[in-house]
Amino acid sequence: MAAGGSLSRSERKAAARAEILQQEEQRDRRRQVSRIWRKPPAERSPEECQALSEGEDIVRELERRRARRERLRRRQEEVCDEPEELKRKATELAAAVRNARHLVIYTGAGISTAASIPDYRGPNGIWTLLQKGRSIRAADLSEAEPTLTHMSIACLHKHNLVQHVVSQNCDGLHLRSGLPRAAISELHGNMYIEVCTSCTPNREYVRVFDVTERTALHRHHTGRMCHKCGAQLRDTIVHFGEKGTLRQPLNWEAATEAASKADVILCLGSSLKVLKKYPRLWCMSKPPARRPKLYIVNLQWTPKDDLAALKLHGRCDDVMRLLMAELGLEIPRYERARDPIFALAEPLRPGEEGTHSRKPVAPPPGTGPEPPPGTDREPPPPARPAGWLGRGCAKGARRRKSN
Repeated sequence: MAAGGSLSRSERKAAARAEILQQEEQRDRRRQVSRIWRKPPAERSPEECQALSEGEDIVRELERRRARRERLRRRQEEVCDEPEELKRKATELAAAVRNARHLVIYTGAGISTAASIPDYRGPNGIWTLLQKGRSIRAADLSEAEPTLTHMSIACLHKHNLVQHVVSQNCDGLHLRSGLPRAAISELHGNMYIEVCTSCTPNREYVRVFDVTERTALHRHHTGRMCHKCGAQLRDTIVHFGEKGTLRQPLNWEAATEAASKADVILCLGSSLKVLKKYPRLWCMSKPPARRPKLYIVNLQWTPKDDLAALKLHGRCDDVMRLLMAELGLEIPRYERARDPIFALAEPLRPGEEGTHSRKPVAPPPGTGPEPPPGTDREPPPPARPAGWLGRGCAKGARRRKSN
């Protein structure tokens, strides 16, 4: 040993070699015990049983890992209630909806799968496929339309049975179902909305196409400019790992206020793995007895299941069809010609047609967009419809295609 009590270079190298050898021996022992442990008990030799007995710590760790894998597997399974059981639960849910003083609905990707938009954690969800190393294909969201669940929620709000909707989805289908802007909190943004943050208050531009073509994590400029101040526009999407700061369309203030007043919360098509991280949405500062009653509709396990007054294992459209029938309400049919997005959309200016290549939402051939029922918006001025109907975008797209 060198002077001063420190190890010499050769001693340090010898100690490092000894540590490496010890780690290799431990790995070999773990592999041996693991191989024996995976064998059926009847096929183990006396020597192998002795090895398992001597490696109890490794066996316990292997058993813990197996139990965890099994637990995760069960949580990913989709479970469907039997038709009679689902109907019984829908009747119970209908009673809760009727008696609620302030009902808030939380929605996730599961309500849009009927519109051919993939969810995240289902058997064919985005995260599920990526974890399996499989590729995912981009969906054409311009063809997506509000589902039966979206239209049912809009109807419930119209009849004052639902006071507010908090959504994790950025597909814009709640807006297109006719749900008023003030009644929605789109916590992760809206793919049809871009904003100017240089204007005070922020100036919004609703488009008839997906504005996120050029945007990504921490990169939000869309390539278009504010018509008022000339500053760059940005999308409203909140990516995983980002914190949403925009007032609209996130509308956190209304979401928090609605949650504080809620006596019933209905969760539709959400795994709740993200929403559970927002304490303000669950009134966790209140005593348990004063928190809102929780009703969950999802095919898979959620981290809030144990706290739910009722869990319905079913597809959102199936449950909402039963619920609306119990409430005696007719589900309105979505009509693209009357889609509210046409009345809200800001037309592109001349020269802006080439700033995107996404297919726009367009009214059915031979029809023009009609104002939604009960709207009090003034009709657009005569000079507006040519660009507003998307003809300019369509012509630009045809020119680019022909080139």
